[in-house]
Amino acid sequence: MLAVEGLSKRFGGFLAVNQVSFEVREGEILGLIGPNGSGKSTTFNLIAGTLRPSAGSIRFEGAEIANLAAHKVCRRGVGRTFQIPRPFRKLSLIENVALAAYYGGTRRVSRAEAWQHAQEILDLVGLPSNPAATPQGLGTAALKKLELARALATRPRLLLADESLGGLDSTEMERAAGLLENIRSRMGITIIWVEHIMGVLMRIVDRVIVLDHGEKIFDGLPAQAAVDPRVTEVYLGKRA
Repeated sequence: MLAVEGLSKRFGGFLAVNQVSFEVREGEILGLIGPNGSGKSTTFNLIAGTLRPSAGSIRFEGAEIANLAAHKVCRRGVGRTFQIPRPFRKLSLIENVALAAYYGGTRRVSRAEAWQHAQEILDLVGLPSNPAATPQGLGTAALKKLELARALATRPRLLLADESLGGLDSTEMERAAGLLENIRSRMGITIIWVEHIMGVLMRIVDRVIVLDHGEKIFDGLPAQAAVDPRVTEVYLGKRA
């Protein structure tokens, strides 16, 4: 579904992503992990169109998207969430989601269709679709669900989930991870999941890619990553 080849991003003299290549197969949940500063977020932003690559190719379903603007990437079928949810707080929950469905979708829909789709998505993630329900007073877990709902409302075929567990307690983490699994199974959406909290992620993903200092150091099964000496060195440091 997605083929990234030789992807690089330079900010002045700093090389944030260096010749990263990987593929994402349709229907899988791929984990993208690494320590702070490893290039995860930059890679995510390059795929989503928020940043333009300095070099390399990003092909989605066979078509090059590396130099498309973010809204055009979204309309091709690549949805994304953000680490910090920023909903329209003066709008209701259903209005937030309906806006995404109406303006960001992969196909044109009427306002009535956008509203209906927003109701379905809110039901899926477990948020109220009552027009009186607003983002005011929502906790971290509910705001993360709203962020996910807005991304799903665009009808993506590939979802980029950016730190969906950040700020959640252990019970909320398990529910959020289960929700991503449910989205994959019920909606047939392929997922790339960037996450700092590895414990839950490693139980959910089919495959994991590890970045360090902007370079890919591992691509394989989660169980293999857990015993790979390069990965353990990055997370735990060199043994004395």
